[in-house]
Amino acid sequence: MPVNAGRRFSQAISEGDGISLIARVSAAEDAARVEEQGAEAVLVSGPNNGALMQIRSATTLPVLVAGADESGAPPLDADACLLDVGEDLDLLARLSSELAETCELAFRIDDEERLESALEQLDPEIFVLAAPDADGEEALERVLDLLPDVPAGKLAIADLSGLSREDVGALERAGFDGVIVEPRSVADLVGDAPPDV
Repeated sequence: MPVNAGRRFSQAISEGDGISLIARVSAAEDAARVEEQGAEAVLVSGPNNGALMQIRSATTLPVLVAGADESGAPPLDADACLLDVGEDLDLLARLSSELAETCELAFRIDDEERLESALEQLDPEIFVLAAPDADGEEALERVLDLLPDVPAGKLAIADLSGLSREDVGALERAGFDGVIVEPRSVADLVGDAPPDV
């Protein structure tokens, strides 16, 4: 199954002005609502193909899915898959070479060593920088500290919880292309609502 050209995740994140909001959703109604509020993609946790198909039918936004199923296959209808960079980079390299034929790949990275290893062994195009064991100002500073190691021309997305509009502004000024947010936050973080068409 080729990558759906009409919904390419990286294209949606890199287009336009400002930072793109990627809303974490678990239901079709959330996906439809965040699209209306100005999100540019959705993130679905886990390869639950039943929920994913409902979400896909409720939105025209690109769908990023966290993880693959037990066989390593990407979920049906995923535009991009989010993989965690952990200890076993050889396994991740094999998995990513299989997945790359059917969807775009984004790699979640939470420290400098893993970022360096990912650059050497995986050569990602999309980096999702996270600080899962921190929150607030500390988490923000940690992802900002990782950003300079992302090569020019690659996409950088922040994965942080509890972001304020000021935090999103700081990420945008630093050069992040996107940020993963909770669905209830989209309207507040977008600022002015998109015009009715």
